[in-house]
Amino acid sequence: MGQKKDLTGSEKSKIVRYLAEGCSSLKIAKLLKRDHRTIKRFIQNSQQGRKKRVEKPRRKITAHELRKVKHAAAKMPLATSLAIFQSCNITGVPKSTRCAILRDMAKVRKAERRPPLNKRNKLKRQDWAKKYLKTDFSKVLWTDEMRVSLDGPDGWARGWIGKGQRAPVRLRRQQGGGGVLVSAGIIKDELVGPFRVEDGVKLNSQSYCQFLEDTFFKQWYRKKSASFKKNMIFMQDNAPSHASKYSTAWLARKGIKEEKLMTWPPCSPDLNPIENLWSIIKCEIYKEGKQYTSLNSVWEAVVAAARNVDGEQIKTLTESMDGRLLSVLAKKGGYIGR
Repeated sequence: MGQKKDLTGSEKSKIVRYLAEGCSSLKIAKLLKRDHRTIKRFIQNSQQGRKKRVEKPRRKITAHELRKVKHAAAKMPLATSLAIFQSCNITGVPKSTRCAILRDMAKVRKAERRPPLNKRNKLKRQDWAKKYLKTDFSKVLWTDEMRVSLDGPDGWARGWIGKGQRAPVRLRRQQGGGGVLVSAGIIKDELVGPFRVEDGVKLNSQSYCQFLEDTFFKQWYRKKSASFKKNMIFMQDNAPSHASKYSTAWLARKGIKEEKLMTWPPCSPDLNPIENLWSIIKCEIYKEGKQYTSLNSVWEAVVAAARNVDGEQIKTLTESMDGRLLSVLAKKGGYIGR
């Protein structure tokens, strides 16, 4: 014979109700059409109540082991409490105790998003600030690329939910479902772009120059006056495709060379005002945990968000450069807040 099913939640509730009405276990078994022994076993187990939890003795940590834990925590940044204690050959310590010990000597921190600046990089940032301190930044075209995914940055889909409301369902996809590479520029109070890099194209020196030709030069630069072209300074970061000999020579043939091509210090996204534009656009397209179902839809959202950025916002960004340079000098080449 096969094993009979356990009592369901509904049957257990009925047993309790029948007992309250004064029914015997035999009568309850007949009413529910269940074996009398099953009913009796449930009643007996219910009357026994919960077993008292037996507290296990906690392992004591010696002063020598504490010193080992402190040393391991210093050598293993961002490690878990378990990994730190295991590296010290300390076992049998519950997580709550491990965390309580570590709180006295360490903090839970996230990894830094920006790499630490070495002495050489700081000096280059200071030299750059001194070189361009008297520059008219309204003549500089600040350029950069940004990748947008279907799901947005991790941790952005959080916010307040009213009492009694359920959080909306969020799709989960591998690698964010892919993304679109977007390029743009800002100068004075004007937004140039955004332009979409063709899907699947990897920007090496050749494809980068061809992209500039098809977008910035054909769609924007050629329409400008001769005096504008004479005074404009082109800024790009030190990505390999930007700083290569091929790209530098190609820009020189376009008349963008020497003082018209801004040199850029290493590890300096905080000095590029267009980074703030990317933040404005991302906040708009991913607000309220917004997700997208196709690359075209997220691109359309980028275009719409860019149209909503007015000239005053862009002017505020480009006019912030004098302050950024002074901050770099004040911090002796260190990172500045964006």
